[in-house]
Amino acid sequence: MVKNNFRPPPKVESSVVRFKPHNPPPPVNFTEWDGLLRLCFTRKNKTLGAIFKTNSVIDLLVSNYKTFCSLKGITMELTDEQVKERVHQILEENQFTQQRANKMDIDDFLKLLVAFNKAQIHFS
Repeated sequence: MVKNNFRPPPKVESSVVRFKPHNPPPPVNFTEWDGLLRLCFTRKNKTLGAIFKTNSVIDLLVSNYKTFCSLKGITMELTDEQVKERVHQILEENQFTQQRANKMDIDDFLKLLVAFNKAQIHFS
């Protein structure tokens, strides 16, 4: 709508946004999806490489790895340092180290989540 269509004209611009859900929804665990996006968008202007280098993020991923292995009855193959190395390796192999979350699209995040899950790195 154009604000000149109203008398008196409003002092703000407005828009209508329409959301359409993907049908069928992507085959992802939405708890993990939410966890990944929360990590990436806490500092949306930082590169993913910088976000995933912070100790708090690495500690969270190590804790999630240990919980995942415990729940699945899998022996832990990775040490804390190896989890950190694997995270950085995944980012580099998929060329996400220099990407910023606010410049990525849904397909990029899906690709990243799948790559992490294949390496047994989880976000829930």
